[in-house]
Amino acid sequence: MPANRLTAVDAQMFWMSSRMPNDTFLLYGFDGVPADLPGALGELAANARTSPDLSLRIDDSARLNYPVWVPSPADESRFVVHDLDDSAWLGCLAAVSGLVDDQLDARVLPWRLHVFPGVEGMPGVAGSGTVAVLQITHALGGGGRTCGPAAVMFGRPGAVAPVTPVYGHPAMLLWRGVEAARAHQQLVTDTAAGRVPPAAAPRSPIRTNDPPSGVCSMRTVVRDRAQLSGATVTVSALAGISEALAGQLRELGTDPADLGAEVTMAKSGPRQAYNHFGTVGVGLHPSLPVPQRRDAIAAEFAARRERAAHPAMRASERAFAATPAPLLRWGIGQFNPDVRSATVTGNTVVSSVNCGAADFSFGGMPVRMAAAFPGLSPMVGLTHCVTGVGDAISISVFAAESAIGDVDGYLDRLEAAL
Repeated sequence: MPANRLTAVDAQMFWMSSRMPNDTFLLYGFDGVPADLPGALGELAANARTSPDLSLRIDDSARLNYPVWVPSPADESRFVVHDLDDSAWLGCLAAVSGLVDDQLDARVLPWRLHVFPGVEGMPGVAGSGTVAVLQITHALGGGGRTCGPAAVMFGRPGAVAPVTPVYGHPAMLLWRGVEAARAHQQLVTDTAAGRVPPAAAPRSPIRTNDPPSGVCSMRTVVRDRAQLSGATVTVSALAGISEALAGQLRELGTDPADLGAEVTMAKSGPRQAYNHFGTVGVGLHPSLPVPQRRDAIAAEFAARRERAAHPAMRASERAFAATPAPLLRWGIGQFNPDVRSATVTGNTVVSSVNCGAADFSFGGMPVRMAAAFPGLSPMVGLTHCVTGVGDAISISVFAAESAIGDVDGYLDRLEAAL
């Protein structure tokens, strides 16, 4: 078994990208424009070559086996400088939104950096700034993983902790499946006895779960970390999203009483794959006053984490890791993104990315903000991401017109709620 092969979960992300686009988009805002832009890009390329994660591509030529990572050192061809027709902040976000349809082929180019110099009105920047957007294959992880190599590219000292992949052998699939079935039965017993919190109840789809149509827009709300006090940053943001989204939906004639979010949650323990996370359903409780709403959201998070710690979850992961490559490839080929589901995990997606300290720059221009934009899907027309760098917290919005109507009206509500 090759030591550099993709894990089953990372291969699933790669193969699924052909059925449903899933590139990660990480946006960084820098205070100023480098005086020597070609020189700054050359420095980024040199830094990227020191990052193992940014020096790979995928070889998927062995159809009966899992894909493997092969060397692919970065050069200046990875960087695209864009001339904006509209240099205002919203004009830049519109240009970034237009990049989403041009997905990467990770077998050729696993990441690309889009550079927009001379952006006016960027949050946290008084004059002209530079926006850099890292577009990267989800096989290398979501924003929570890829923000580390990105910071190294922008000059952060040190290295990112490596992934220690755990592989399963196909010969163990039957036994791992039996183990998983037994562990699941124990989970059912423990849940019925009250020893483990129940799974989140599925929710009914609403208009935010309709297939995205109309104009798709990106927006951001930026706050100082101290302004999101009273709970964790993610819980505070969720409480604000609850209020804003409920108000917007009521105006559109949709009842938000059972509003919930599909939230990404990192798995416990050492990182065994680039994609080391799951998603859970969390109620947003829009009818509760803000303090009680925060408490209710935090309690649901705690219950989801407790359930995720049950041994049945690890047994399921071990069984999945032993799936033969042809079987997994075939299964993904049967996936039809156009099939509608009668229930959903959440009415919007909310993820979190912690980029750490604001200790990196672009051509000497310090970073002032960061944002990430989870993609839309046939069942989710509105996504959010809570992204922190230093003390600047961005709550990003990626929305289809069909989901929430006037995106700027929704942003006004979100700014007021936060």
